[in-house]
Amino acid sequence: MTRKGRTGGTAPSRRVRAPLTRDSIVAAALALIDSDGLARFSMRRLGAALGVDPMAVYRHVEDQEALFDAVAEAIFDELQVATLPWEGTWREVSQEYCRRLRDALLCHPNAVTVFATRPIRSRTSIDTGVKMIDKLREAGFPPGRGLQIVRCLREYTLGHALSVAVLRLGAADRSRRPRPGDPGYNVLAEAADATEADDHFELGLAAMLNGFPPEEAGG
Repeated sequence: MTRKGRTGGTAPSRRVRAPLTRDSIVAAALALIDSDGLARFSMRRLGAALGVDPMAVYRHVEDQEALFDAVAEAIFDELQVATLPWEGTWREVSQEYCRRLRDALLCHPNAVTVFATRPIRSRTSIDTGVKMIDKLREAGFPPGRGLQIVRCLREYTLGHALSVAVLRLGAADRSRRPRPGDPGYNVLAEAADATEADDHFELGLAAMLNGFPPEEAGG
């Protein structure tokens, strides 16, 4: 039985917004970059996506650059570096690290430049660098040379990911490569048709790993 003038229906529940946290802001920022592209990103649009006043975001991150630092760290976390084959050889660790880095970046082609244009200063990233250089030192590489090797591998992977991301974001649509039967169809176009645009990653990675001076390493 209900009171006079009231119905017996259940009052509609109000949607409760999840508390705003640094992690939720970073996740929303990365999702926004993924969906709309870096050029369209703004703190105002981020606030709208979160359902908050943009100024509320600044209680958790200092500015947009600090936010992008955190976005880059979030991408790095996707590598799950704790599960790299640390018990294996330096080549196995390096190879798997580069593969995971490439895959993580290509999951977020719009955010590759965010990652590539800033150092990753998270504790996980720093610890990973230390462990990789230690791994190389165990194999006979001096720390300085180990750092150079890590940088070479990272920069190769970043460059490859950036190149593939550009293709995926539309550059391939603007290609003027001739098709079979066209007057300009030549051996270069034929070779391009026979391969995928990004399947040379493993070829280049193997060449780099095999090319580091064997006389400086014992394994």
